[in-house]
Formats: sequence, C-alpha cells, structure tokens
Amino acid sequence: MKKLIVVLFSIIYIMSSCDTVSKEMKLDDKMNDSLNIVSYAENFKIYKIESGYKLVIKDLSSENEFYLFNDTVTIPNDLTDKTIIRTPLKSVVAFSSTQWSVFQKLGEIDKVKGILESNYTTNNEILRLVAEGKIIDAGMSTNVNTEKIIHLQPDVILVTPYPTVDYSHLKELSGATMVSFPDYLESHPLGRAEWMKVVGLLCGKEDVTNQWFDDVVRRYESLSYKCSVIEEKPTVFSDLPFENQWYVPGGNSYIAKIFSDAGGDYIWKDNESTGSLHIDAESVILKAQNADFWRVINSYDTPFTYERLKNENELYPLFKAFKEKQLLVCNVRECGYFEKSQYEPDVLLADFIYHFHPELLTEEWENYVPTYFKRLLK
Repeated sequence: MKKLIVVLFSIIYIMSSCDTVSKEMKLDDKMNDSLNIVSYAENFKIYKIESGYKLVIKDLSSENEFYLFNDTVTIPNDLTDKTIIRTPLKSVVAFSSTQWSVFQKLGEIDKVKGILESNYTTNNEILRLVAEGKIIDAGMSTNVNTEKIIHLQPDVILVTPYPTVDYSHLKELSGATMVSFPDYLESHPLGRAEWMKVVGLLCGKEDVTNQWFDDVVRRYESLSYKCSVIEEKPTVFSDLPFENQWYVPGGNSYIAKIFSDAGGDYIWKDNESTGSLHIDAESVILKAQNADFWRVINSYDTPFTYERLKNENELYPLFKAFKEKQLLVCNVRECGYFEKSQYEPDVLLADFIYHFHPELLTEEWENYVPTYFKRLLK
C-alpha cells in the first residue's frame, strides 16, 4: 500500500512538473534554442509560443525581446511588462529599402508610412507614393526628421543600427516600438535573406515568408551543391577604388560566400573579415592583376564602357579581366539591386554561375539570363 501511495505521488509530481515546464517553454523559450525557427541568420531568433511569437534581435550593442500577438489575442498576465507588438501592424516607418521591399512584395506597402532617402531608389511604385504624399520621406539615416516621424505616429519604427548614430530619442518622442533590423551584419547570404521572416511576422504573414524562404534555400543549396565538386575555379576580385583606396569585401563576407558557392576563387578569401577591407591600389594590382573576373557595382546614369573606365583610371587596362572583357557589372539604377538581391541570393548565385560555370545551369535554370550582374561587352 505504501509503495502504491509513493508511486501515485511520484506520478502526480512528474505530471505537475511537466505542466510547469510546458508553461515555461510556451512563455519563455530563450533557454531552449532547439525551438528557434530561424535557420541561417545569427542576429535574430523566433520562437513559437502560445498564441503568438517571441522575437529576439541582437544588434551592435544589445539584445532585445519582443512578443508578437494577433490583435484578437488576450495578452498573458506574466507578459504585461514585456514589449508587445500587435499584428498585423497598421503602420510602420522603414529606414532601409531592404525593409520596405518585403512589405511591397507581400502586398502590404500601404502599411509603410515613412521611409528614408527616397532619392536613392528607382522603384517606380515607391517614388509615386512619395510624390503623392502617401509615403513620407523622413530624411537621411544620419539626419532623421524627427518631427515627420512623430506626426506619422507609426506602430513600429524599423531601424538600421549604425555605431555612429543614436536613434533612442525617436522612441521617447514618437511612442513607437523601435525594432532594430541589423540584416547587414549577416555574413551568410541565406542569413540575410532570412530577415524577410521578421517582416512576415509584423504583417501576420509568417507562413508566406516562411515558404518563400524555404524555396530560396532549396534553390540556393541545389546550385551550390553542383558547384561544390568543381575543381577548376576562375579567380575573381571586386569593386572600383575611391580616392586611391579599394574597398573590397572581406574573405568571410556574404559576397565572398557567394563567389565560393558559385565555384569561384575570390582572391581575398583567406582574409577573416566579414566587412570591407581598405586596400591601396598598388596592392590590388599586385594581387588581382591576373584575376579572371572583375565584379563591379555602379550607379552611372550614362553609358558605362571600357573606354570610359580607361579614361577614368590608367591602371584599369593593366588587369587581365579588363583586357579580356570579363567585367561583371551591376547598374543599381536598372535592377533594384540593394532592394531585392538580399532576398534573392539564389538568383544572385545563378548570376555568377552563369559567368563562371554556365554548363551547371540546368533544369529550372536552363534558360537563365543574369538578373543583376551582366558581362560588360563594350
């Protein structure tokens, strides 16, 4: 009889403990990263909790938690002191084109009430909405027009954090929830793309962005697998100098990863930086003079040609890639590179495979034509 009582108490205790653990897991998943539904990004996490989501974002100096619930859900009592975001949100100010472009793709651009630096975009819909006053340009990232943002009264302000800029006053003055969006810190192309999930959560369309991301991952990994067995890898370097300094991607940057996954040999692959390297022109010539390909991003509104490049800098014709017309050029005025390519790393990867190993573009990529980077012919 005593044994039976002990067993019964043990069962009750175990069941009670399981219930306690279950509740803790629902409301505080921070301790169990196996529940994190983010796969590649390193600077945010998403946990499914009871009736909502917990979003954790790590930026330059801090880690912030947000609890997202549909506006029909009653907030649990033990979360009343947490930062709550009701979804789908009704209004947002988006500091970066990598933020508002996802709202646009989701068909939720009407929620975007303010942006920064509209003069840098060529997106026709955004320019039209700004001209019509339906989206307000609130200044520059280094000089935000606080009064305009306060007047908009957004639910959320999506902020791109920089070490030299302090946006804390915006939260105090506007009353909006500040959500940091440090997507540019991700070094893996799929990690950058995964930030679409944050916008999906805010719009209440997480299932849509989850599916988009899964499709991108499938296509990207399929292409990179084909290139992983390549033995002959063309060498590649990147960018143009500014005031005799070359700002090139570090060896652990996202673009270096794309070069590698496309079967290319990036000449600064051994560098460990995830950001940019500052290198003098002479050093670049010594290391890149015989590289097979040269990647260039430009925003010229006039023809970009080899003749023009030669006239701009007498050093350019010294490069093998220049002599053999192997410049891979992206004109950001024509393709929305900064707005869209982050969420299409599979397409960006296909661009470079097209130039490095075109024979590998088969099946769904069989008739592919480069979207962003095209070989400069003249």
